[in-house]
Amino acid sequence: MKKAGLIILSIFTIFFSVSSQNIDDALRYSQLFYNGTARFNAMGGAFTALGGDLSSLSLNPAGIGVYRSSEITVTPQLIFNNYKSLFNNSKTSDVFSQNNLNQIGVVINMISNDKTEGLINLNVGYSYMRTNIFREEYTIKGVSTNSSMADYWAGRAEGTNYSDLTGPEGYAFDAWVIDTVTGSGGSSYGTVFSNYGENANSTYGQTIRRIISNQGYSGEHAFSVGGNYSNKIYFGATLGISRLSYTGDYEHLEADYDNVIPDFKNFTYIDHFEATGTGFSLKIGAIIKPVDFIRIGFAFHSPIIYRIHEYTDVNISAAFDDNLPPVVPETTSSRYSYTLTTPFRAVAGVAIQIKKLAVVSADYEIVDYRMAHFSNASDDYKYNNENDGIQHVFKPTSNLRLGTEFRLSNLYFRGGYGYYGKAFKSGELNDNLDYNSYSLGFGFRQANFFFDLAYTNLSSTQKYLMYENPDLQPATISKTRNAFTATLGFKF
Repeated sequence: MKKAGLIILSIFTIFFSVSSQNIDDALRYSQLFYNGTARFNAMGGAFTALGGDLSSLSLNPAGIGVYRSSEITVTPQLIFNNYKSLFNNSKTSDVFSQNNLNQIGVVINMISNDKTEGLINLNVGYSYMRTNIFREEYTIKGVSTNSSMADYWAGRAEGTNYSDLTGPEGYAFDAWVIDTVTGSGGSSYGTVFSNYGENANSTYGQTIRRIISNQGYSGEHAFSVGGNYSNKIYFGATLGISRLSYTGDYEHLEADYDNVIPDFKNFTYIDHFEATGTGFSLKIGAIIKPVDFIRIGFAFHSPIIYRIHEYTDVNISAAFDDNLPPVVPETTSSRYSYTLTTPFRAVAGVAIQIKKLAVVSADYEIVDYRMAHFSNASDDYKYNNENDGIQHVFKPTSNLRLGTEFRLSNLYFRGGYGYYGKAFKSGELNDNLDYNSYSLGFGFRQANFFFDLAYTNLSSTQKYLMYENPDLQPATISKTRNAFTATLGFKF
């Protein structure tokens, strides 16, 4: 039915929800950026062949076998984030900070003797560390001269009778953002920018502003056992219990501040999404010392099998040039549960000990994001489309971590680098998205006490497409995370 002339102002606030599991979720929960003790962070996380650090329980469980005594560590962290966006030649920047308990753990020496052959020591341990930080807050803003999110909704609605519209298209219709074209029989659509199909060419010039505000993290509780056999082979296994918490919010505003679009003031689309989940995995690993100054490490990580619970809530409102009281329909929301299986990982590393003066280490990790898989929805939904999308969008990738440590009496100086490879296939919007980290650190150690500090810079640049439209250019988002980590540790 045609809303002729927009005689009445209406501000419709409609809540709706859809099954929101998609390939972005699969990648978000599958990517791991190991983030442990200050020593671990300062050396770029290159501990597959080194061990002797509680963070290595989540990387190579054989690292627990290196311990000759019991140890406890706690690691708080302070993070400063910087975001810069570029959209239609308009730049914005955002800065915020956060703090968290990044790592805590203990290892207990159960068996220890002075033998040179056979089982020399056996240890058990527990460590918790963050594996990803989801918090982001940034703004994309610019003037659009050729498209609107309303066009996207109208395109999706095309061919469907207005009485059968559901999801965002249905609520955009109820809010008068889109409407049927006269004479179409109720199944072809125009937008407020085309006066609902009456203008041959849509009138644009509205300001678009999207505010992204995400919260949350993933972390792993690692329960490990491992030992030392003849000072040549270190072995270990870890049961990982992973926990994730994610809240995603974005507010998409399109506003006619310059009064170039007849009758239209603005519309706002708000998407709110919450997810919590618990997952289980098993890791096994070994470190081999063929000669005293070389260690070679291997580890295999089974997939993490998450059970995830979601809550979704969406809101659309619109305002026009007349001024009458708003109309607010009832609020609705939805909840879902499903299983996500992340890819397995294989890690190899080598470390070189230069007497008691220095250590150099390197890790190489392989992960195939095509192996992520959705299943077992609480509403019996089949994830065929999502799983096919994962296969077509992602690819296998490699991660590289390098670290070094120099010793001067009781003082230690450290540096590291990490590269996390491209997960998207060539031709995808973010096929060049990778991550680089640079780190520095300092430590002081005595017989029963140590204190370490680390600084880590993690950066990436990605493309962000607010909606699908051939005339819309994606925004460019540059992200920089500066993390300061301190670890306090005791040996006993």
